[in-house]
Amino acid sequence: MDSLWWFIAALVFGIIEIFTLDLVFAMLAAGAIAGGVAAVLGAPLWLIVVIACSVAALMLFTLRPWLLKSIRARSVLVETNSAALVGVEARSLDQITEFRGRVKLNGEVWSARTRDDAPVIAEGTDVTVVEIKGATAIVAPENQGE
Repeated sequence: MDSLWWFIAALVFGIIEIFTLDLVFAMLAAGAIAGGVAAVLGAPLWLIVVIACSVAALMLFTLRPWLLKSIRARSVLVETNSAALVGVEARSLDQITEFRGRVKLNGEVWSARTRDDAPVIAEGTDVTVVEIKGATAIVAPENQGE
C-alpha cells in the first residue's frame, strides 16, 4: 500500500510536467517511480527515499541537460517575453547615455541605456535593442546593433 503513494506522486509530477514542459517534474516523476518500485520490492523507508532522491537527482543533472540540448538542436526555439525584443528596432525619445534614456519600443516607452563606454545616442535616433536587463533596454544605433 505504501508503494501506491509513490506512484500517485509520480502521476501528479507527470501532470504538472504537462503544464510546465521544462522536464524538471518528469525527472521527479522518474524518481518517484523508482521509489515506488523499491517499495513494491519491500525496501525499508530510508532506502526508498534514498533511491527516489538519487534517481531524481541523477535524472535532473545528467539526462535533463542532454534532453534540453537535443530538443533545442532539433527545433527552432521561439523566444518570448523580453528575450523576443532583442534585435527589435526602436526610436530614442531622449538622449541615451550609459546611465539613462528612454525609447519607444513596440509601442511602449522603455527605459534605455547604451553599453558601457558607448557614445551618446541623440534624441530621435533609430536604435536596435542589443540586450534586455530587467526593465531596461540596452540599445545601440541602428547601424551598430549587430
